[in-house]
Amino acid sequence: MEIPLILFSLIVRSSQLMLNECGTEARRPQISDIAVTCGTSSIDLAIEICPVIYTGYNETLLILNHKLDPVCRATLDDSVTPPVARFNFPLNMTHACGSVFRTTSAAGTGIFSDFSNIQTVNISGVVRSIDPTTGTITYNAELKYYYSCAYPLEYLVNNTQIDVSASSISVKDNNGSFISTLSMELFNDVDFIKPMVIPQLGIELRTSVYVEVKATNLTGQYHVLLDRCYASISPLPSNSSFFNLFVPCSKDQFTTVIENGDSQSARFRFPAFRFIEQQNETVSTYYLHCITRLCERSTCSTFKQCNNRRKRSTLDTSTTGITNTYTITSPEIITKTETTESKEKPHVADEEDNSAVGLGVAVGILAFACIIALSVAAVFYKRLRN
Repeated sequence: MEIPLILFSLIVRSSQLMLNECGTEARRPQISDIAVTCGTSSIDLAIEICPVIYTGYNETLLILNHKLDPVCRATLDDSVTPPVARFNFPLNMTHACGSVFRTTSAAGTGIFSDFSNIQTVNISGVVRSIDPTTGTITYNAELKYYYSCAYPLEYLVNNTQIDVSASSISVKDNNGSFISTLSMELFNDVDFIKPMVIPQLGIELRTSVYVEVKATNLTGQYHVLLDRCYASISPLPSNSSFFNLFVPCSKDQFTTVIENGDSQSARFRFPAFRFIEQQNETVSTYYLHCITRLCERSTCSTFKQCNNRRKRSTLDTSTTGITNTYTITSPEIITKTETTESKEKPHVADEEDNSAVGLGVAVGILAFACIIALSVAAVFYKRLRN
């Protein structure tokens, strides 16, 4: 008796959109009747309701993954044409209305080709119809609407010129985009409170630069893990010199990783440097790039182990096979370049002064000798005449 009561209550709460209001949309269901939006923080399902009514159901008789919770129920949206039944649920394993989360791993391709373990999370489920018929037979066909969203867990935060006070890029609710905002910000203090402001003439060499890469509006089950961060003198590192701040299982001796894979922020610091090939320029300008992985909290530690990665030996920036690479750009980082020109000039001037003094002394001595010689010659000439 309990099931009929539930079905009765579902029917009573129906919006009662009538079949005659559907017009030409009153037809048998088709495979294209469901639209899936894989959002950055939730998934939205839109099912055309007129074919559902034509089959003998309404939006209250569509059940998501057998969940009867009010938050998992459909709502009728007749403000669009054709009208649809909408489901919306968050990307959270404990509140995803029974959706199945499945994480798979595969070797990286394109710019991630040096990583042997690139993960993708697939979130899937089904919307089924509940037949209100209580008899032995029914004339209503069973409806099933399957949905699936795949989200890659590796991203490239790229072309970050290091004059950054703060910059971010918003990721649209595309199919397969898992985060709404990736941001990279530079600070000049160990507490990551004071944003770094770089003057036009650049910062002093060896100045500590504190970097934070952060994900916002990200479901709590994922953390941010930086797989690789490097600097290049061009926004397009494929055609320029680059310097690895850290790569899997290796880092520059002056780079300090403060936090990585432990929360939704990753932090590190490095001393400001310059590229040698820019030694003839007044300042050294370069860009920062980070390859960022979103890892499940329970598995982040495995990606920190060297045997789960391949150590990078060359830079490959081909985008073959990469469909979700996001770029964030900021003003460049500028460092002062030390020059010896100003120190050498005084030495040249001193040498010139010394040369002038020596020349004057020599001329004086020569003149004095000439005077003595003339005096001696005059004395002899006088004696000879006498």
